[in-house]
Amino acid sequence: MEKGQINSRTIGAINALLEQDSALTKTALATSLNVKPAKFSEILNGRMMAGADMMALLCSEYNISASYLLTGEGTMFNNGIKLPVAHQATSPKEGIPLIPLSAMAGALTGEQTVLEYECERYVVPAFNGADFLIPVKGNSMTPTYVSGDIVACQRVPMTGLFFQWNKPYVLDTAQGALIKRIKPGSDKDHVLIVSDNEAYNPFELPLSDIHAVALVVGIIRLE
Repeated sequence: MEKGQINSRTIGAINALLEQDSALTKTALATSLNVKPAKFSEILNGRMMAGADMMALLCSEYNISASYLLTGEGTMFNNGIKLPVAHQATSPKEGIPLIPLSAMAGALTGEQTVLEYECERYVVPAFNGADFLIPVKGNSMTPTYVSGDIVACQRVPMTGLFFQWNKPYVLDTAQGALIKRIKPGSDKDHVLIVSDNEAYNPFELPLSDIHAVALVVGIIRLE
């Protein structure tokens, strides 16, 4: 077993937990795993290896698959991910709209008009503040997000745009819609686009190619 790959999958599982539960903090998660917050940050940044005891607690306390961590086979979560409580809205103005990929550009810019009311809407209390939901397609962000997941997004104003580095964002770009992590680029005019799937190489994107931005604030995984 390759320790580096195991550590990478462990980090991916931790990030998935933090992203699907906005109320869970890194400090609280570290405490529950019997790891000091400073060491926990080093692990998340890839500068230290996760210990066997921490991985065992991660599996027992948060429903993470030990088989997945050790071998990369199967799903990250046993019996599906722990989901926030959600139900379909009964009112056309209630809940968060589930936007089809074809309408993502309009959702990102806020140009929703009547299209928003033709979408299914869902009430998800844990995603308070989210502007819309979108489905995930493709495997570039596995294991954090897989095709068929639904992510909750919050629009980010383009005026005075700044990114929270290493957070996942939905971008409307000249290359189409992307769900990626954002890291600093080689200069102030570029950002580094990073996939969670190691098979996809990072690449730089000019800020001028980004038309609209939304921060991913949560995930729903359907089994």
